[in-house]
Amino acid sequence: MDRKLEKKFWTTGRIVLVISSVLVVGLIGWQLWGVDHRSSMNVSMERVTLATVKEGEFTDYIPVSGTIEPGEVFFLDALEGGNIQQIIRESGAFVNQGDTILILSNSKLQLEVMERESGLYFQLNNLRQVRLQLDQNDLSQQAQLAEIDYQISLFKPQFERFKELHSKRLVSEREFEEVREQYEYNVKRRRLTYEAYRNDSISRVVQKKQLQDSERRMNQSLNGVGHILDNLALRAPISGQLSTEPIQVGQSISPGQRFGQIDILDKFKVRVPIDELYLSRVYMGLKGTFTFSGETHELEIAKVYPTVTGGRFEVDMIFTGEIPTGIRRGQTVRIRLELGESEQALLVSSGGFYKDTGGNWVFVFNPSTGKAEKRTIRLGRKNPEFYEVIEGLQAGEKVIVSGYEGFGKNEVLYLK
Repeated sequence: MDRKLEKKFWTTGRIVLVISSVLVVGLIGWQLWGVDHRSSMNVSMERVTLATVKEGEFTDYIPVSGTIEPGEVFFLDALEGGNIQQIIRESGAFVNQGDTILILSNSKLQLEVMERESGLYFQLNNLRQVRLQLDQNDLSQQAQLAEIDYQISLFKPQFERFKELHSKRLVSEREFEEVREQYEYNVKRRRLTYEAYRNDSISRVVQKKQLQDSERRMNQSLNGVGHILDNLALRAPISGQLSTEPIQVGQSISPGQRFGQIDILDKFKVRVPIDELYLSRVYMGLKGTFTFSGETHELEIAKVYPTVTGGRFEVDMIFTGEIPTGIRRGQTVRIRLELGESEQALLVSSGGFYKDTGGNWVFVFNPSTGKAEKRTIRLGRKNPEFYEVIEGLQAGEKVIVSGYEGFGKNEVLYLK
Protein backbone atom coordinates (compact mmCIF):
# COMPACT_ATOMS: atom_id res chain seq x y z
CA MET A 1 0.00 0.00 0.00
CA ASP A 2 1.27 3.46 -0.97
CA ARG A 3 2.43 5.82 1.86
CA LYS A 4 2.20 9.70 1.57
CA LEU A 5 5.61 11.38 1.94
CA GLU A 6 5.95 14.80 3.71
CA LYS A 7 7.62 17.53 1.66
CA LYS A 8 10.65 19.25 3.45
CA PHE A 9 10.88 23.11 3.54
CA TRP A 10 14.67 23.42 3.71
CA THR A 11 15.62 21.59 0.69
CA THR A 12 19.13 21.47 -0.62
CA GLY A 13 18.28 23.79 -3.50
CA ARG A 14 16.57 26.27 -1.25
CA ILE A 15 19.52 26.31 1.17
CA VAL A 16 21.91 26.89 -1.73
CA LEU A 17 19.71 29.73 -3.01
CA VAL A 18 19.59 31.48 0.37
CA ILE A 19 23.34 31.16 0.86
CA SER A 20 23.97 32.51 -2.62
CA SER A 21 21.66 35.48 -2.01
CA VAL A 22 23.35 36.34 1.27
CA LEU A 23 26.73 36.19 -0.38
CA VAL A 24 25.59 38.43 -3.24
CA VAL A 25 24.05 41.00 -0.89
CA GLY A 26 27.17 40.94 1.31
CA LEU A 27 29.40 41.40 -1.68
CA ILE A 28 27.36 44.33 -2.93
CA GLY A 29 27.34 45.93 0.56
CA TRP A 30 31.08 45.48 0.91
CA GLN A 31 31.67 47.07 -2.47
CA LEU A 32 29.36 49.97 -1.66
CA TRP A 33 31.01 50.52 1.73
CA GLY A 34 34.55 50.52 0.25
CA VAL A 35 33.87 52.92 -2.64
CA ASP A 36 35.52 56.43 -2.42
CA HIS A 37 32.68 58.94 -2.86
CA ARG A 38 34.94 61.96 -3.15
CA SER A 39 35.01 63.82 -6.49
CA SER A 40 37.97 62.81 -8.61
CA MET A 41 39.52 63.14 -12.03
CA ASN A 42 42.28 61.59 -14.06
CA VAL A 43 45.35 63.74 -14.67
CA SER A 44 48.38 63.08 -16.81
CA MET A 45 51.69 63.02 -14.94
CA GLU A 46 53.10 65.33 -17.59
CA ARG A 47 50.70 68.09 -16.51
CA VAL A 48 51.92 68.34 -12.93
CA THR A 49 55.16 69.06 -11.11
CA LEU A 50 55.94 67.07 -7.97
CA ALA A 51 58.26 68.17 -5.15
CA THR A 52 59.40 66.27 -2.09
CA VAL A 53 58.94 67.81 1.35
CA LYS A 54 62.30 67.91 3.13
CA GLU A 55 64.11 69.17 6.20
CA GLY A 56 66.61 71.93 5.43
CA GLU A 57 67.96 75.37 6.21
CA PHE A 58 65.43 78.11 5.51
CA THR A 59 66.93 81.45 4.51
CA ASP A 60 64.51 84.37 4.70
CA TYR A 61 65.55 86.48 1.71
CA ILE A 62 64.16 88.29 -1.34
CA PRO A 63 65.83 88.88 -4.71
CA VAL A 64 66.14 92.54 -5.68
CA SER A 65 67.92 94.47 -8.40
CA GLY A 66 70.10 97.51 -7.69
CA THR A 67 71.92 100.12 -9.72
CA ILE A 68 75.54 101.05 -9.05
CA GLU A 69 75.90 104.74 -8.16
CA PRO A 70 78.84 106.87 -6.95
CA GLY A 71 79.21 106.95 -3.18
CA GLU A 72 79.44 110.75 -3.20
CA VAL A 73 78.02 113.17 -5.75
CA PHE A 74 78.48 116.96 -5.98
CA PHE A 75 75.86 118.66 -8.10
CA LEU A 76 76.79 121.60 -10.30
CA ASP A 77 74.34 124.54 -10.25
CA ALA A 78 74.82 127.86 -12.03
CA LEU A 79 75.02 130.74 -9.52
CA GLU A 80 74.41 133.29 -12.28
CA GLY A 81 72.62 132.92 -15.59
CA GLY A 82 73.98 133.61 -19.03
CA ASN A 83 74.85 132.15 -22.39
CA ILE A 84 77.59 129.56 -22.74
CA GLN A 85 80.60 131.33 -24.20
CA GLN A 86 83.10 128.46 -23.96
CA ILE A 87 83.07 124.79 -22.87
CA ILE A 88 86.40 124.01 -21.20
CA ARG A 89 85.73 120.46 -19.87
CA GLU A 90 83.55 117.94 -21.68
CA SER A 91 81.24 115.41 -19.97
CA GLY A 92 83.13 112.30 -18.82
CA ALA A 93 86.40 114.15 -18.22
CA PHE A 94 88.27 113.93 -14.92
CA VAL A 95 88.59 117.33 -13.25
CA ASN A 96 90.53 118.70 -10.30
CA GLN A 97 89.16 121.08 -7.73
CA GLY A 98 89.09 124.61 -9.14
CA ASP A 99 89.22 123.59 -12.82
CA THR A 100 87.04 125.76 -15.05
CA ILE A 101 84.21 123.81 -16.70
CA LEU A 102 82.17 126.49 -18.50
CA ILE A 103 82.48 130.22 -19.15
CA LEU A 104 79.24 132.22 -19.45
CA SER A 105 78.65 135.67 -20.86
CA ASN A 106 76.01 138.07 -19.52
CA SER A 107 76.23 141.72 -20.63
CA LYS A 108 73.21 142.73 -18.55
CA LEU A 109 74.86 141.37 -15.42
CA GLN A 110 78.08 143.18 -16.24
CA LEU A 111 76.17 146.47 -16.55
CA GLU A 112 74.37 145.84 -13.25
CA VAL A 113 77.69 145.15 -11.53
CA MET A 114 79.16 148.41 -12.84
CA GLU A 115 76.11 150.37 -11.60
CA ARG A 116 76.27 148.75 -8.18
CA GLU A 117 79.99 149.42 -7.91
CA SER A 118 79.42 153.09 -8.81
CA GLY A 119 76.69 153.39 -6.18
CA LEU A 120 78.90 151.82 -3.51
CA TYR A 121 81.83 154.09 -4.39
CA PHE A 122 79.50 157.12 -4.12
CA GLN A 123 78.33 156.01 -0.68
CA LEU A 124 81.89 155.41 0.44
CA ASN A 125 82.85 158.93 -0.64
CA ASN A 126 79.91 160.33 1.34
CA LEU A 127 81.05 158.43 4.42
CA ARG A 128 84.55 159.83 4.03
CA GLN A 129 83.14 163.36 3.71
CA VAL A 130 81.16 162.90 6.91
CA ARG A 131 84.26 161.61 8.69
CA LEU A 132 86.25 164.59 7.39
CA GLN A 133 83.60 166.98 8.68
CA LEU A 134 83.70 165.33 12.09
CA ASP A 135 87.49 165.67 12.18
CA GLN A 136 87.28 169.30 11.09
CA ASN A 137 84.67 170.02 13.76
CA ASP A 138 86.93 168.43 16.36
CA LEU A 139 89.88 170.54 15.24
CA SER A 140 87.72 173.67 15.23
CA GLN A 141 86.59 173.10 18.82
CA GLN A 142 90.17 172.39 19.89
CA ALA A 143 91.21 175.65 18.23
CA GLN A 144 88.50 177.52 20.16
CA LEU A 145 89.67 176.00 23.42
CA ALA A 146 93.27 176.95 22.57
CA GLU A 147 92.21 180.54 21.82
CA ILE A 148 90.27 180.76 25.09
CA ASP A 149 93.19 179.33 27.04
CA TYR A 150 95.39 181.97 25.42
CA GLN A 151 93.03 184.73 26.45
CA ILE A 152 92.86 183.38 29.98
CA SER A 153 96.65 183.22 30.13
CA LEU A 154 96.73 186.94 29.25
CA PHE A 155 93.92 188.11 31.55
CA LYS A 156 94.73 186.00 34.59
CA PRO A 157 98.07 187.75 35.50
CA GLN A 158 96.53 191.12 34.73
CA PHE A 159 93.51 190.31 36.90
CA GLU A 160 95.73 189.23 39.79
CA ARG A 161 97.86 192.43 39.54
CA PHE A 162 94.80 194.68 39.36
CA LYS A 163 93.27 192.80 42.24
CA GLU A 164 96.33 193.47 44.39
CA LEU A 165 96.52 197.09 43.23
CA HIS A 166 92.81 197.54 43.86
CA SER A 167 93.22 196.27 47.38
CA LYS A 168 95.91 198.99 47.88
CA ARG A 169 93.66 201.53 46.15
CA LEU A 170 96.19 202.11 43.45
CA VAL A 171 93.69 201.53 40.58
CA SER A 172 90.16 202.74 40.23
CA GLU A 173 87.13 200.54 40.67
CA ARG A 174 86.16 200.84 37.01
CA GLU A 175 89.56 199.66 35.75
CA PHE A 176 89.52 196.69 38.12
CA GLU A 177 85.97 195.76 37.08
CA GLU A 178 86.91 195.78 33.38
CA VAL A 179 89.85 193.43 33.91
CA ARG A 180 87.87 191.14 36.21
CA GLU A 181 84.94 190.90 33.76
CA GLN A 182 87.28 190.00 30.90
CA TYR A 183 88.95 187.31 32.95
CA GLU A 184 85.72 185.80 34.35
CA TYR A 185 84.08 185.88 30.90
CA ASN A 186 86.90 183.82 29.38
CA VAL A 187 86.91 181.39 32.31
CA LYS A 188 83.14 180.83 31.93
CA ARG A 189 83.46 180.66 28.15
CA ARG A 190 86.21 178.08 28.51
CA ARG A 191 84.04 175.90 30.80
CA LEU A 192 81.05 175.99 28.42
CA THR A 193 83.19 175.40 25.35
CA TYR A 194 84.93 172.46 26.98
CA GLU A 195 81.57 170.94 28.04
CA ALA A 196 80.33 171.22 24.47
CA TYR A 197 83.60 169.76 23.19
CA ARG A 198 83.37 166.83 25.63
CA ASN A 199 79.79 166.01 24.61
CA ASP A 200 80.62 166.35 20.93
CA SER A 201 83.68 164.14 21.38
CA ILE A 202 81.55 161.34 22.86
CA SER A 203 79.09 161.67 19.99
CA ARG A 204 81.93 161.74 17.48
CA VAL A 205 83.36 158.49 18.86
CA VAL A 206 79.97 156.79 18.36
CA GLN A 207 79.55 158.32 14.92
CA LYS A 208 83.03 157.32 13.83
CA LYS A 209 82.43 153.74 14.96
CA GLN A 210 79.19 153.65 13.00
CA LEU A 211 80.93 155.14 10.01
CA GLN A 212 83.70 152.58 10.30
CA ASP A 213 81.19 149.71 10.45
CA SER A 214 79.27 151.10 7.48
CA GLU A 215 82.48 151.57 5.52
CA ARG A 216 83.56 148.00 6.30
CA ARG A 217 80.19 146.61 5.17
CA MET A 218 80.32 148.66 1.99
CA ASN A 219 83.82 147.46 1.25
CA GLN A 220 82.62 143.88 1.76
CA SER A 221 79.68 144.58 -0.55
CA LEU A 222 82.03 146.12 -3.06
CA ASN A 223 84.28 143.10 -2.86
CA GLY A 224 81.26 140.77 -3.26
CA VAL A 225 79.97 142.73 -6.24
CA GLY A 226 83.41 142.53 -7.77
CA HIS A 227 83.28 138.73 -7.53
CA ILE A 228 79.82 138.39 -9.08
CA LEU A 229 81.34 138.29 -12.54
CA ASP A 230 83.66 135.51 -11.33
CA ASN A 231 80.52 133.34 -11.05
CA LEU A 232 80.25 133.41 -14.83
CA ALA A 233 83.22 131.03 -14.83
CA LEU A 234 81.79 127.73 -13.54
CA ARG A 235 84.47 125.76 -11.69
CA ALA A 236 84.73 122.27 -10.19
CA PRO A 237 84.13 122.32 -6.40
CA ILE A 238 85.95 118.97 -5.97
CA SER A 239 88.04 116.49 -7.92
CA GLY A 240 86.27 113.63 -9.71
CA GLN A 241 84.58 112.60 -12.94
CA LEU A 242 82.48 115.25 -14.64
CA SER A 243 79.03 114.40 -15.95
CA THR A 244 77.00 117.14 -17.66
CA GLU A 245 73.73 117.48 -19.53
CA PRO A 246 73.95 117.88 -23.33
CA ILE A 247 75.07 121.52 -23.71
CA GLN A 248 76.22 123.66 -26.64
CA VAL A 249 78.02 126.98 -27.04
CA GLY A 250 75.45 129.79 -27.08
CA GLN A 251 72.95 127.83 -25.00
CA SER A 252 71.21 129.81 -22.24
CA ILE A 253 71.57 128.72 -18.61
CA SER A 254 69.28 130.15 -15.92
CA PRO A 255 70.41 131.08 -12.38
CA GLY A 256 70.26 127.99 -10.15
CA GLN A 257 69.96 125.61 -13.10
CA ARG A 258 71.65 122.23 -12.57
CA PHE A 259 73.84 121.45 -15.55
CA GLY A 260 75.81 118.45 -14.26
CA GLN A 261 77.51 116.66 -11.41
CA ILE A 262 80.91 115.41 -10.27
CA ASP A 263 81.18 111.80 -9.10
CA ILE A 264 83.73 110.61 -6.53
CA LEU A 265 84.91 107.36 -8.10
CA ASP A 266 86.77 105.82 -5.18
CA LYS A 267 83.45 105.07 -3.47
CA PHE A 268 80.32 103.33 -4.78
CA LYS A 269 76.87 102.50 -3.43
CA VAL A 270 73.91 100.55 -4.77
CA ARG A 271 70.44 102.14 -5.02
CA VAL A 272 67.85 99.36 -4.60
CA PRO A 273 64.06 99.66 -5.12
CA ILE A 274 62.04 97.24 -2.94
CA ASP A 275 58.35 96.31 -2.94
CA GLU A 276 56.37 98.27 -0.34
CA LEU A 277 55.18 94.97 1.24
CA TYR A 278 58.63 94.67 2.85
CA LEU A 279 58.81 98.23 4.21
CA SER A 280 58.21 97.14 7.82
CA ARG A 281 60.90 94.42 7.58
CA VAL A 282 63.68 96.45 5.98
CA TYR A 283 65.98 98.48 8.21
CA MET A 284 69.57 99.75 8.35
CA GLY A 285 72.17 97.03 8.80
CA LEU A 286 70.48 94.27 6.77
CA LYS A 287 72.95 92.31 4.65
CA GLY A 288 72.82 91.31 1.02
CA THR A 289 75.12 89.57 -1.45
CA PHE A 290 75.64 89.58 -5.20
CA THR A 291 78.03 87.92 -7.63
CA PHE A 292 80.32 89.95 -9.89
CA SER A 293 83.07 88.49 -12.09
CA GLY A 294 82.67 85.12 -10.39
CA GLU A 295 83.14 86.49 -6.87
CA THR A 296 80.54 87.07 -4.14
CA HIS A 297 80.45 90.54 -2.56
CA GLU A 298 78.58 91.64 0.55
CA LEU A 299 76.48 94.78 0.89
CA GLU A 300 74.80 96.45 3.87
CA ILE A 301 71.82 98.80 3.99
CA ALA A 302 73.11 102.23 5.04
CA LYS A 303 70.03 104.36 4.38
CA VAL A 304 66.29 103.73 3.96
CA TYR A 305 64.05 106.12 2.00
CA PRO A 306 60.55 105.41 3.40
CA THR A 307 58.69 107.39 0.73
CA VAL A 308 56.69 104.95 -1.45
CA THR A 309 56.45 105.73 -5.17
CA GLY A 310 54.78 103.40 -7.63
CA GLY A 311 54.45 100.68 -4.98
CA ARG A 312 58.18 100.73 -4.17
CA PHE A 313 60.56 102.39 -1.73
CA GLU A 314 64.35 102.68 -2.05
CA VAL A 315 67.41 101.92 0.05
CA ASP A 316 71.12 102.68 -0.31
CA MET A 317 73.50 99.75 0.21
CA ILE A 318 77.26 100.11 0.70
CA PHE A 319 80.08 97.62 0.33
CA THR A 320 81.29 96.03 3.58
CA GLY A 321 84.51 94.83 1.95
CA GLU A 322 86.59 95.80 -1.04
CA ILE A 323 84.83 97.35 -4.01
CA PRO A 324 84.84 94.97 -7.02
CA THR A 325 87.40 95.83 -9.67
CA GLY A 326 85.88 96.98 -12.95
CA ILE A 327 82.49 97.96 -11.56
CA ARG A 328 80.97 101.01 -13.24
CA ARG A 329 78.28 103.56 -12.52
CA GLY A 330 74.90 102.56 -13.97
CA GLN A 331 75.50 98.80 -13.87
CA THR A 332 72.66 96.62 -12.58
CA VAL A 333 73.37 93.87 -10.06
CA ARG A 334 71.09 91.11 -8.76
CA ILE A 335 71.14 91.10 -4.95
CA ARG A 336 70.06 88.43 -2.48
CA LEU A 337 68.72 90.56 0.41
CA GLU A 338 68.45 88.64 3.68
CA LEU A 339 65.50 89.64 5.89
CA GLY A 340 66.29 87.33 8.82
CA GLU A 341 68.59 84.67 10.25
CA SER A 342 68.75 81.20 8.64
CA GLU A 343 67.28 78.27 10.62
CA GLN A 344 66.27 74.62 10.19
CA ALA A 345 62.70 74.05 9.00
CA LEU A 346 60.43 71.71 7.02
CA LEU A 347 60.45 72.96 3.43
CA VAL A 348 58.32 72.59 0.33
CA SER A 349 59.32 74.04 -3.04
CA SER A 350 57.54 77.17 -4.22
CA GLY A 351 55.21 76.93 -7.20
CA GLY A 352 51.98 77.98 -8.82
CA PHE A 353 49.80 76.11 -6.31
CA TYR A 354 50.08 78.98 -3.80
CA LYS A 355 48.09 81.48 -5.86
CA ASP A 356 45.25 78.92 -6.23
CA THR A 357 45.13 77.72 -2.61
CA GLY A 358 46.64 80.61 -0.65
CA GLY A 359 48.84 78.01 1.02
CA ASN A 360 45.88 76.54 2.92
CA TRP A 361 45.87 73.11 1.21
CA VAL A 362 47.75 71.00 -1.33
CA PHE A 363 47.46 67.72 -3.24
CA VAL A 364 49.69 65.09 -1.61
CA PHE A 365 50.71 62.26 -3.96
CA ASN A 366 50.95 58.62 -2.86
CA PRO A 367 53.15 56.69 -5.35
CA SER A 368 51.80 53.31 -4.18
CA THR A 369 48.19 54.15 -5.06
CA GLY A 370 48.82 56.63 -7.84
CA LYS A 371 46.44 59.07 -6.13
CA ALA A 372 46.98 62.69 -5.07
CA GLU A 373 44.63 63.67 -2.26
CA LYS A 374 43.66 67.10 -1.02
CA ARG A 375 45.06 67.92 2.43
CA THR A 376 44.81 70.99 4.66
CA ILE A 377 48.19 72.50 5.61
CA ARG A 378 49.62 75.67 7.13
CA LEU A 379 52.62 77.51 5.67
CA GLY A 380 54.85 80.17 7.27
CA ARG A 381 57.57 82.28 5.76
CA LYS A 382 58.56 82.10 2.12
CA ASN A 383 61.45 82.93 -0.14
CA PRO A 384 61.78 82.55 -3.92
CA GLU A 385 62.71 78.86 -3.55
CA PHE A 386 60.77 77.43 -0.61
CA TYR A 387 57.83 77.79 1.73
CA GLU A 388 58.22 77.03 5.42
CA VAL A 389 55.79 74.23 6.44
CA ILE A 390 54.21 74.77 9.86
CA GLU A 391 51.85 71.77 9.91
CA GLY A 392 50.05 69.27 7.66
CA LEU A 393 53.04 67.68 5.89
CA GLN A 394 55.91 65.38 6.76
CA ALA A 395 59.39 65.02 5.35
CA GLY A 396 59.53 62.67 2.37
CA GLU A 397 55.95 63.24 1.19
CA LYS A 398 55.40 64.34 -2.41
CA VAL A 399 53.31 67.40 -3.20
CA ILE A 400 51.97 68.77 -6.46
CA VAL A 401 53.50 72.29 -6.58
CA SER A 402 52.37 73.32 -10.09
CA GLY A 403 49.20 75.35 -10.63
CA TYR A 404 45.77 73.90 -9.72
CA GLU A 405 43.68 75.98 -12.09
CA GLY A 406 42.63 72.92 -14.19
CA PHE A 407 41.58 70.67 -11.30
CA GLY A 408 38.29 72.31 -10.45
CA LYS A 409 36.80 71.27 -7.10
CA ASN A 410 38.02 67.67 -7.28
CA GLU A 411 39.48 66.26 -4.09
CA VAL A 412 41.30 63.25 -5.54
CA LEU A 413 43.53 63.14 -8.60
CA TYR A 414 44.50 59.91 -10.34
CA LEU A 415 47.89 60.43 -11.92
CA LYS A 416 48.59 58.31 -14.96
